[in-house]
Amino acid sequence: MLIAGFPAGAWGTNCYVVAPAAGEECVIIDPGHQAAPGVEETLRKHRLKPVAVVLTHGHLDHVASVVPVCGAHDVPAWIHPEDRFMMNDPEKGLGRSIGLPLLGELTVGEPADVRELTDGAKLQLAGLEFSVAHAPGHTRGSVTFRTPENADIPSVLFSGDLLFAGSIGRTDMPGGSMDDMLESLARVVLPLDDSTVVLPGHNEHTTIGRERATNPYLRQVAAGQGASEAPRRGM
Repeated sequence: MLIAGFPAGAWGTNCYVVAPAAGEECVIIDPGHQAAPGVEETLRKHRLKPVAVVLTHGHLDHVASVVPVCGAHDVPAWIHPEDRFMMNDPEKGLGRSIGLPLLGELTVGEPADVRELTDGAKLQLAGLEFSVAHAPGHTRGSVTFRTPENADIPSVLFSGDLLFAGSIGRTDMPGGSMDDMLESLARVVLPLDDSTVVLPGHNEHTTIGRERATNPYLRQVAAGQGASEAPRRGM
């Protein structure tokens, strides 16, 4: 499996292009702010043809390039219904305290073809399978995408802003909830095999096994402690 990732835009959002191999069809994950040039460069480099965009959640830093990318390649975008409104109203999803100084550079709105993700769905795209898990906490409609394990490669979890190497996503924006975040970690992450690769991982990938041992949030969830006892994540 080919996974080509790069940080995009003012927020350095992790965007991924995933395909069975070079020269084949692919899926684009989270084309955020100013991601379109990086997407096009990756497609050319690996001779890939996109068939869909899939979104881990609706925050602007993950969806800002959806309209131009989907329009350029005539492909649908998949998003959970609880986050779909953010494509048309990004400020409502981020909260006024964040501010949108770059709003004038953005194409706000939905692409022509939007499809809604559901918990437990199996997306068959570009010769790949992605298991969808609804994982609220960062937003109400946050999801993860996981590829199956096979004899050659481990399973890969595209976690959006649910889980990072040693940390988790913010819960202080509209729709965020530490209680929901911890429940999602317990339900979606803890049951996975230690060998499962987690993306993004802040400069490098991580694994579920490594996170069990080092991530304070996962350790507290595994110990059965609630939100009031969870470590607080900074900005």
